[in-house]
Amino acid sequence: MSERTAATPMAFVRAILLGYEKYGLDPSQALRQAQITPAQSQRSDARITAAQMEAISGAAMQELDDEALGWFTRRLPWGSYGMLCRASITSPNLGVALKRWCRHHRLLTEDLGLELREDGDVAHYVVDERRRFGAMREFCLVTSLRFVHGFACWAVDSSIPLREVGFPFDAPPHGDVYPLLFPGPVFFNAAHCGFSFDARYLSLPLRRDERALRTMLQRALPLTVLQYRRDRLLVQRADALARALNMSTRTLHRQLHDEGAALQGLKDEVRRDEAMDQLRRTRRTVKHIALAVGFGNEKSFARAFKQWTGESPSEFRARL
Repeated sequence: MSERTAATPMAFVRAILLGYEKYGLDPSQALRQAQITPAQSQRSDARITAAQMEAISGAAMQELDDEALGWFTRRLPWGSYGMLCRASITSPNLGVALKRWCRHHRLLTEDLGLELREDGDVAHYVVDERRRFGAMREFCLVTSLRFVHGFACWAVDSSIPLREVGFPFDAPPHGDVYPLLFPGPVFFNAAHCGFSFDARYLSLPLRRDERALRTMLQRALPLTVLQYRRDRLLVQRADALARALNMSTRTLHRQLHDEGAALQGLKDEVRRDEAMDQLRRTRRTVKHIALAVGFGNEKSFARAFKQWTGESPSEFRARL
């Protein structure tokens, strides 16, 4: 999702306006900065761009002096999430950074409990709701997950694909925006809020320092709406393979290319095998499987799957 794509639902803006209502303040200036008219803010079908969402969120956080925008029982003053980032940025790897994030978040509020769990080769980031958030609930949970996922991707300079993202509420009318916010299959009416991912990402070293953090904090809000494309774990695997073969990564790429087996082809084999396995073993929709194996939409997945197997995902599943 680019900064100019009008995909962000107006429901998120109205959740911000509830913060103004809670504190008895006028949102007119923030709406003007984001070029949103009061009439537009009341249209349930309206969408705004990521840049507009950044503008109104940033203005609201400063005017309300609350980076939580009214969700919690007490304010999170301007700079609170920057403090969380600073507390985590000196960690040796992502796993330690996320554990620090969860632990220090308790210093800000106990309305949400955060926990990182490891179960074999899967890591789970779990959010425990400890109060009722009412009409602010969806935006609070969505933003809380995007904050930590965005920070994690930035910290290791890598896209971190998600195996599953769960929300404990019904699918909203604007549910189509969720695949743009989260790189993985999203499930509603889940038992709890959170996401899971490959635990191997936890061992990735952090690639940022204090100087990079200062620069990021000058414009941190895009981390909550824009996604990374580079997958450093995939690059790391290629490096490890090259070392095992006693050659440079560049030589490995060249030899694979010379032999007609480019690294992208190897990646496609893994995606094909994983997709076939999920079609066999699970009842997930084709759309969710497409997202789980790294495709942006069902159409591109179906086209690639037919090239791999000669049949569509639905045809493959039907004959099992």
